[in-house]
Amino acid sequence: MTLSPATAHPATAHPAAGRPAIGRTLLRLHRPALLVWTAFVVVGAGGLLWIHCSAAPRDRSCVPGGWCVYTAFTDTGNVMNLLDRALSYAPCAVAAWAGAALIGRELESGTAALAWTQGATPVRWLTAKLATAALPLLAGTAVLALVYNTVWSADQDVLVTHWAWDRVFVPRGPLLPALTLCALATGALAGLALRRTLPALAAACAATLAVRLYLRELWLPLRGPLHGFWPLHLAATGMALALTALATTAAYAVLRRRSA
Repeated sequence: MTLSPATAHPATAHPAAGRPAIGRTLLRLHRPALLVWTAFVVVGAGGLLWIHCSAAPRDRSCVPGGWCVYTAFTDTGNVMNLLDRALSYAPCAVAAWAGAALIGRELESGTAALAWTQGATPVRWLTAKLATAALPLLAGTAVLALVYNTVWSADQDVLVTHWAWDRVFVPRGPLLPALTLCALATGALAGLALRRTLPALAAACAATLAVRLYLRELWLPLRGPLHGFWPLHLAATGMALALTALATTAAYAVLRRRSA
């Protein structure tokens, strides 16, 4: 009896049969990181809503001679300062995770090479990883940016802040999601280039921190031709997205060279 090609080679005829989708596999693999990210978003948004619904109205009712009791963890300004700093530096943590856990660890352990022999091409593997990570990161940072801008805009009278300060400028709009995407791409590039967990973690975190600190030097000169928060913020967002595109392109170039 002559076997048909499909019968003789079932694995090659249907390479996806019997295997879960790459996206579902990645979600299971990185479930702890997803839970941590979800908790960060919930706590951040909850803290901002507490300021808007409880702390700011309380401060407005404080008059000379009245009683207002504060602690280090209930003072409106302290909580707001803690939250906006945490939000503005969150991309550094994302970059460290992307470089170490998302990419570097799988290359160092050989898991990625194994996946490439089982039907997932290197390009498809990286695309699935970036897309699966980008969706929750974008959703979370979009929620945080929206809540932050709403609270900051409504409660400026009791907040000692200014929109030009970095810790306010970054999380008030789409710059926060853009920097987070840039961090993801930077982490992927570091993981692919170094192929080791700890070096990729350190390099990705350092590179994203440098972007976070020194990108300001690029957008500040725009305060001459661009007036007001939104024109300047959107220009800075464009810069971050341009860096994201460069890092992503470089990551795919490194991947093709490594897997050739």
